[in-house]
Amino acid sequence: MSVEALLTRDYDANPGAVHERLRATYGPVAPVDVLGVHVWFVLGYEEVLHVLQNKGGAWSKNVDRWREYAEARVPADWPLLPVFQVNNSAFSEGATQHKLRAAWTKALAPFQDHSHPQAQLLKQAMGQYADDLIGVMSEGGTTGWADLAAQYARPLPLMVANRLLGFAAARGEEVVMDIWRMIDAGPDAAAAFQRLHKAMTELAAAKRQRPGDDLTSYMIEADPDLTLDELARELLMLPGLLDFTASLICNVVVEVVSNPAVRESLSAGEIDETVNRVALLNPPMANLTFRFPKTDVKLGNHTIAAGDPVMLSVAAAHADPRFAGGLDQHTIRSTRAHLAWGAGPHACLGHRLATQIATIAVQRLFSQYSRLKLALPADQLPWRASPFMRALRSLPVQYELAESRVPAPRGVDAPVTPPPSADGGAVPRSRSPLWSFLRGLRRSR
Repeated sequence: MSVEALLTRDYDANPGAVHERLRATYGPVAPVDVLGVHVWFVLGYEEVLHVLQNKGGAWSKNVDRWREYAEARVPADWPLLPVFQVNNSAFSEGATQHKLRAAWTKALAPFQDHSHPQAQLLKQAMGQYADDLIGVMSEGGTTGWADLAAQYARPLPLMVANRLLGFAAARGEEVVMDIWRMIDAGPDAAAAFQRLHKAMTELAAAKRQRPGDDLTSYMIEADPDLTLDELARELLMLPGLLDFTASLICNVVVEVVSNPAVRESLSAGEIDETVNRVALLNPPMANLTFRFPKTDVKLGNHTIAAGDPVMLSVAAAHADPRFAGGLDQHTIRSTRAHLAWGAGPHACLGHRLATQIATIAVQRLFSQYSRLKLALPADQLPWRASPFMRALRSLPVQYELAESRVPAPRGVDAPVTPPPSADGGAVPRSRSPLWSFLRGLRRSR
């Protein structure tokens, strides 16, 4: 069967139009080419949910189930191959997956249970990080221009990751910068990944000797039998979750400033509803990593052979007329039956944490700026080319600080309040590589 390339300029600019063309041609499942590999692209809500729920155990995410990969027919330099070779719980199955997810559930609980002291401290830290980032963006004056993606939405979740993992402050900032390099998949991404794996392994070893009140220590406590390599690979999942969160923050900001009804609801305190609405209408994780059927299966109008790669499109599923036709697109309150957080055995365990980060980020932003306006029309914003994420490359805005938030005059290089860190120390921000980088972004405008 002839197939068309999925990842084109048309797809980057308007994936919804591509989804509808494929749906009209093939139905809920379409054959496509993803960077030279033939893939079954699932567009139907019922079909995506069926595969995610995997009630009969017919589907696997383990790359060894991929027939062409097992037969060494996937090129060694295929760009996405390292994603599938990470070998952590995101791609495991059976007893191994249950064991690792149980450790995640127990380790995340103190940070996602709002009654727990660790969750309360983390919430305070999130607000402080948001305020500090806004302070750096606004150092040039009470009105100006900023890139909310690079200067706010992306660094904020990574700062939270630094705190969660329990890095000492100086090492944590190095890790934040390497996470950026890895996620952006630039020329130094491979070296950044190696440094990150080494850093995570060293962190795991240190926490075995001296545990703290952090996610790494709680993972070790939940499953003491985890090897250092296993633990490092699990911890490397955090950047993916938090890059998702950064994209969610950006998408929420665009929705708020572009839609007066949503802006009004934000004033009424409906931030959680706005975040949920955006997760439905513009999910950051647009497409999920591959699944592989263990036996031949019927899906949509096609029979999928055992071992064929299947890519599930959350964004296309949300737009499926069989699902979207029953939704009121104009209401602020929207269904929780969306798939932005997945479903079934691989559903996201950190969705409450990600939602909280996004909610605090948006609330702090709109409480401290009296005016935020897109510097480009919404349909001209630049999107990152990605097979999985629907994420803005930049989010340029014009801002005006609220009168009550106008800062006292101070030197441009004066450090703002250092954030709390797991070891109780802090890097003076006049010498911090992260904050120097962020100030450099401001000066370059």
